[in-house]
Amino acid sequence: MQILLALAAITMGQPGADVARLEGKYLKNIRQLTHDFARAGEGYFSPDQKQIIFQAEEKGDNPFYQIFTMDLENDKFRRVSPGVGKTTCAYFHPTENKVIFASSHLDPDAKKHYTVERDLRDQERKTKKRRRYVWDFDPHMAIFEADLHTLKLKKLTDAAGYNAEGSYSPDGKHIVFCSNRTGPKNLELFIMDADGSNVRQLTRAPGCYNGGPFFSPDGKRVIFRSDRKKKDHLQLYVINADGSGEMALTDDLDWVFWAPYWHKDGKHIVFTGADHSKPGRPNYDLWWMPVPPHEKPANRSGANDAKTTKTRLTYHSGADVLPVLSPDGRRLMWTSTRTPSHAAQLFIADFVMPKNE
Repeated sequence: MQILLALAAITMGQPGADVARLEGKYLKNIRQLTHDFARAGEGYFSPDQKQIIFQAEEKGDNPFYQIFTMDLENDKFRRVSPGVGKTTCAYFHPTENKVIFASSHLDPDAKKHYTVERDLRDQERKTKKRRRYVWDFDPHMAIFEADLHTLKLKKLTDAAGYNAEGSYSPDGKHIVFCSNRTGPKNLELFIMDADGSNVRQLTRAPGCYNGGPFFSPDGKRVIFRSDRKKKDHLQLYVINADGSGEMALTDDLDWVFWAPYWHKDGKHIVFTGADHSKPGRPNYDLWWMPVPPHEKPANRSGANDAKTTKTRLTYHSGADVLPVLSPDGRRLMWTSTRTPSHAAQLFIADFVMPKNE
């Protein structure tokens, strides 16, 4: 799947004088969290909200993301992944001092990929043309558990192929994740016990991508994204954790919607969206919308009525993507290129929940 996203694109934003006014309605005290990395993003809060876990590129030999934790009180960070290969999609266990993330460090050719990536970047600098962003479904990606005291790793997935995009259930007993174990073009969602056992398939939409899943705060539903209606044009879906009651939340194939994340009330989500119907690179922004209860049937288009009540949260000319809310719902964290260098970094703000929306 190709996520139609250029994190360095500076297009289609509001005039600078208007950004603070437009964003200030819902986002207060915006500040940049990460500074010491070539790029950083996809951050998640710890259960006690004192730390975050995120992926970032160190300024060194490895041009790919590694996983870090950061103390929000003093901004001190440490790497918790091996430092070799690629990593992504980290998440705190809700009750224990451990995390999960996906890593390709067991790939015997992991370091050979560094040269290829650096050569591509050199070519970009010379031609001044950026590559179209394409998510790499690395066949060596596996999900690992890491003890935050010892950093000892435990491999949780053994199936060949891509296994990533994992997150815990609220009670910490289960993990929902994306895998192509049923076929290289079948990127489906699965749920397994937290120790890696008892794997069962959640979605059944072969030949397309289903990913980015998160359990609802009550653990009964899973929010995710899929391009099953139009290749690469992601839409948002929700499904019961037992595989029943699947419902499309968006149904506008001119747009790309992705990175949905639950509010603590289990009735709303934040997500990323952009209009791809116009020429040129679209500008990705953060949005908010309600999610209907599972008892409510979908309409004929397969999407719920929430599609008419989306609330835009960001207006900057940079890309604003991958939003997450703190467990208490009071802070919003996201990845943005609103930096002077336009390199992606993590930002955080106090969040004002839209009223009657």
